[in-house]
Amino acid sequence: MLLAVPFVAHGQDADELAKKLSNPVADLISVPFQFNYDDGYADGGSRTYVNIQPVVPITISENWNMISRTILPVVYQDDVPPGSGDEFGLGDITQSLFFTPKKPTASGWVIGVGPAFLIPTATDDLLGTEKWGLGPTAVVLKQDRGWSYGALVNHIWSVAGEDDRQDISSTFLQPFLSKALGQGRTVSVNFESSYDWKHEQWTVPFNVGYSQVTKAGSQMLSWQIGARYFFETPEGGPDWGVRATLTLLYPTH
Repeated sequence: MLLAVPFVAHGQDADELAKKLSNPVADLISVPFQFNYDDGYADGGSRTYVNIQPVVPITISENWNMISRTILPVVYQDDVPPGSGDEFGLGDITQSLFFTPKKPTASGWVIGVGPAFLIPTATDDLLGTEKWGLGPTAVVLKQDRGWSYGALVNHIWSVAGEDDRQDISSTFLQPFLSKALGQGRTVSVNFESSYDWKHEQWTVPFNVGYSQVTKAGSQMLSWQIGARYFFETPEGGPDWGVRATLTLLYPTH
């Protein structure tokens, strides 16, 4: 039997891992399984999905890393859009590659830039776009005195795919702020905002969460619980949601 307990005896190690988890381009291999449930769609619709999103740092030179960040959704939705019935399957993959210096700038900022790709892996027409997409992505952040703050952004345009599906021009913007509480505990807030330029529509959920670095046997991991409120959605979109995340951690050093 595996018992998950806080890193009380190794608080410094837990705090270091928690700090790296607050940094999207840290030198830490992590495999989050992010469970989400969104409710309040028109006509009683709801959406449940798990984002499998491994983050893998790759050394490409003495001074530079490339960070691979993949998001694969596994989705179940009911009456989204209204009257469509239920669907279950894979969504489209979003793949980002960040090229980032191994050391922060003189003022302490971490910067990463690179390409983002949309890969049409959805197993149902209503779970994906049937479009290939490409665009730039970037992240900036600073960590100081237990605080981590910054923003992640990308923009994706469709470049190929089914002609009878809507073209894509979408911006994702995620400003974030977190505070380390010690012994591997962290509280965080962020906006996972997106703007659809084709339909001129915002989706703006505000997320708040609490996380804890723990250990199950020899496996280091983190769990997180949280909730969100949607300030803006397209017509008929959700009102609120909950989130729970289990992240497997594999330090590179």
